[in-house]
This record gives sequence, C-alpha cells and structure tokens, in this order.
Amino acid sequence: MGLFTRNPVVPVLRFTGPIGMATPLRPGLALASVAGAVEKAFRLSKLPTVAVVVNSPGGSPVQSNLIFRRIRQLAKEKDKRVYVFCEDIAASGGYFLALAGDEIYADPSSIVGSIGVISAGFGLDKFIDRFGIERRVHTAGKDKGALDPFRPERPEDVALLRELQRDVHEVFMNAVKERRGDKLNGGREDLFSGSFWSAARAHEIGLIDGITDLRSKMQELHGNKVRLKAVPLAAGGLLARFRRLPGFQAITNDGFAFSPSLADDLISAVEARALWSRFGL
Repeated sequence: MGLFTRNPVVPVLRFTGPIGMATPLRPGLALASVAGAVEKAFRLSKLPTVAVVVNSPGGSPVQSNLIFRRIRQLAKEKDKRVYVFCEDIAASGGYFLALAGDEIYADPSSIVGSIGVISAGFGLDKFIDRFGIERRVHTAGKDKGALDPFRPERPEDVALLRELQRDVHEVFMNAVKERRGDKLNGGREDLFSGSFWSAARAHEIGLIDGITDLRSKMQELHGNKVRLKAVPLAAGGLLARFRRLPGFQAITNDGFAFSPSLADDLISAVEARALWSRFGL
C-alpha cells in the first residue's frame, strides 16, 4: 500500500515584480493576468494549505487590492489557510499582497512595510521655457489639465492629489488593521508612516509572524516529505517571450510590427527600476 501513497503537495504562487506596471520584458502583476493561477492553486491539492511568495516593491494600489481580495475570497470558499513568505522585499503594494496570508513570514534580510502612498513625477515647465517651446493644451473642465508636468504646479492641484492619496492610504491602513489586528505593536504614526523595516523589526511591530523560509515552514506543517508545486502565473513559451520584447507587438496575421510605444516601454522600465531602487535593491 505504501507504494501508492503520494507525498502531500503544497501549491505555491509566486508574485514577483512591480504591481500593475508593465515593463518591456515582464508584464506587471494584475488580477487579470494572475486570476487563473490563483484559482488553480486553491483547487490543486487536498491539503488545507496554499503558499504565496512575494517579492515586490509595490505599484498599483488597485491591482494590489484586487489580487488580495481574490485570494481571501478563495481561502474562505475553499477553507484553506494561506501562508505568505516575503523574499527580498514586500513593501507598499507588495506588503498589501502579503496581507492575504493568514500568517506572514520573511527572510532575516527581507525588507517589509512601506504602508503609504506615493506619487512622483517631474516638473518640465522651466525646461520648455528655456528652449522656447510653447505648450498648447485645450480642455473642457478647469481641472482637466491638473498636474500637467509642462505647466507650473498649482496649489489646488497638489491639494487634490493629497486628498486622493489620503483616501487610498485609508484603504491600505484598514486592510492592515483588518488582517493583522491585535498582532500590531506600534503607534499609528510609525506603522503607517510609509517607512520600511528589516524582518526582525517588522516582526517586533507585528507586520509579520516570524522569520523562516517556505520549505522549512511547510515541512514543519506537513512533514519532511511534503512537495512544493509551483503554479505558474501565466503561459510562457518562446512566442510569448518574443512578444514582450520592447518595440514589438503582435498583429492579426501572426507577424510583428514595430510598436510606437517603445518610448512608453522604456519609461515603464525606468519607473519599475526606480521602485526597486527606493529600497536599495
């Protein structure tokens, strides 16, 4: 009978990279692209466990929330317990994803936290003035051109942006309070300041439940013979990888055309790199 006994299997979802932000060689994490894999993970094994690995500096608050909510919906529906493991970084939207875990763990060198909202850009109005460039913008609605980087910043635009940020920040804070509850051990000003911490400090203030790795924890729960089965987020293959090359896009006759969005791809890559760089990575 032992010959036919299968080792227990734990499905593993791996969320790596910026959230919502597409780069030339890697699409950003979004519910539309990960939903199938998430659903598969929750029906793959009879064990009451799903493991999630997070390595993300953040990105879209909307996509972070959507993925988080979908994982929690399935956990409740399938009566599964979710264990999250932070790798290099689980910050901002990356930590929002980690909140989907019933328990959250990290490596001793992981960076965790950044519970805040940021908006960054450039002011180019003086640049175009220097070169005698005239900016022509025509709108219906006095605030339609708010925060235009080619115009001087207006106080009323900044006030509007800050109001929006406060609303998004409130959603994030409520999720932290809902998921971490009595485990939190820090003042509001510290926890929700947008700061980030090492795993040891994150454990002290209740953002994570301990310091360990995926395999060790799963062996502790299900024995040394437990198998970890990765659930790919999206189909790969040579064609899929080629289509993600900068400057190319698929067209209906299965050929390829040069894309006018090459500049957008490069800007997205720089923005994604800047997200990682904020945390020294």
